[in-house]
Amino acid sequence: MNKINQYPTDAEAKKTIVEIGRRMYAKNFVAANDGNISCKVGDETIWTTPTGVSKGFMSENEMVKMCLDGTIISQGERAPSSEVKMHLRIYNERTDVMAVCHAHPPIATSFAIAGTALNQAIYPEAIVNLGIVPCVHYETPGSPKIPDSIAPYVQDYNALLLANHGVVTWGTSLMDAWYRMESTEHYAMIIMYSINIIGKANVLSCDQVNELIQIRKKMGVTSGGVPSGVVSPSNLIDAL
Repeated sequence: MNKINQYPTDAEAKKTIVEIGRRMYAKNFVAANDGNISCKVGDETIWTTPTGVSKGFMSENEMVKMCLDGTIISQGERAPSSEVKMHLRIYNERTDVMAVCHAHPPIATSFAIAGTALNQAIYPEAIVNLGIVPCVHYETPGSPKIPDSIAPYVQDYNALLLANHGVVTWGTSLMDAWYRMESTEHYAMIIMYSINIIGKANVLSCDQVNELIQIRKKMGVTSGGVPSGVVSPSNLIDAL
């Protein structure tokens, strides 16, 4: 990380984007040419992934450098994804965001298809590291309406389900944004198993949720929302 301006260098950003693309592909979070990744390297500049390329097989020289107003500074043989407009809107809404990831992890995307937010107070790690993941109404992928649909949520949350589409996450670094993508899929899996398959989940109490929110604040994370707990905890009795 460049210690002077707190941005990664161009080389660091491109290398990490390629690595995260490989992780996306290896974890089945994307298929074919799905997904896109970006990272700020200056107050008004980003590197982002090209269109029409599998995220598992990208090279650093294929990356596209852009201004936050959408102007292309440099590119290889391919233009940026049409969905980069969503990334640009996130950067313009929150100056502390340094990276954005968009993918289609299967379980979280299934919740997006169902129009169901990830907002259950059942899993401490999700509350601390991620928070609530709202589901935003459907707009055509790549259309200019998607940036407008997500804008009201960017300040208060760290990830969104895009109805009938996928997941977008952001963070203070590329790895932060990527880990939130992983956390979103893991959270969706926990909800699916506990509530939809097992059919039972002990919901954390309001006091237990507040303790976790305080931990999150100590980590310097002020966004994410607060899932609703219950008055009396049901998870203090051992199951025999």
